[in-house]
Amino acid sequence: MTSTSSETRPFHAPDLGTLVVMAWSGEHPDGDMPYLLAYSLGDGENGPEGSAIAVGHLLRANGLSIGDTVTDATLQPSFPVGLLVQGEQAVVTMPRLNAQCPVPPEWLAAVGVRGHAYLLFTTRPWPEAAPGRPVSPEALAAFAGDEETLNASAHALLPARSLRG
Repeated sequence: MTSTSSETRPFHAPDLGTLVVMAWSGEHPDGDMPYLLAYSLGDGENGPEGSAIAVGHLLRANGLSIGDTVTDATLQPSFPVGLLVQGEQAVVTMPRLNAQCPVPPEWLAAVGVRGHAYLLFTTRPWPEAAPGRPVSPEALAAFAGDEETLNASAHALLPARSLRG
């Protein structure tokens, strides 16, 4: 007889693979929206499928659901996923993970007006968009707007916080 363990596997960062965060701003009905796209290259210890599973576990462990539900963390001050904006950098924070990326001036302007950014953190690997390789706006739009990517993602509005002196 075989049985399946319901025990939760401990967090093992190498399973995630290389995580990348990318920032851009885009048109929205009520003004520019600052977006953050987080994804794995799929190069974790167990390949693309293992990276996707590990990212999914990480997201759910931090209160994010995968699918079309948008978590509004602007209404939840103690939400475990946060956004720190400092200088020209955005840092997505959560227990056991911090990921940062440079942000363009238009993104900073949009987050300054809104006070939050839209995080799209997908379980779908995107190995073609490795750090140091340019990503065209068309390739970004094709990946981030693809139904498969959207359905495999956690969606959240994260309040933008900054360090205060």
